[in-house]
Amino acid sequence: MNIDRINELARKSKAEGLTEEEKAEQAKLRQEYIAAVRLNLRTQLDNINIQEKDGSITNLGEKYGDQKKH
Repeated sequence: MNIDRINELARKSKAEGLTEEEKAEQAKLRQEYIAAVRLNLRTQLDNINIQEKDGSITNLGEKYGDQKKH
């Protein structure tokens, strides 16, 4: 993941604008970044277990990871 390149394109976009190739690159890099963040969050959720009041164990990844967007 090249966060430096994402930031560089964001600065250039504000300062002088981007070419069509740079816009496409920026969109691709942003999509890759969002996918990486989601994967990281999913991995964290998969490793968190909560003990409920009744003593049962709930894995947050199983509880929240597979829900569909509304």
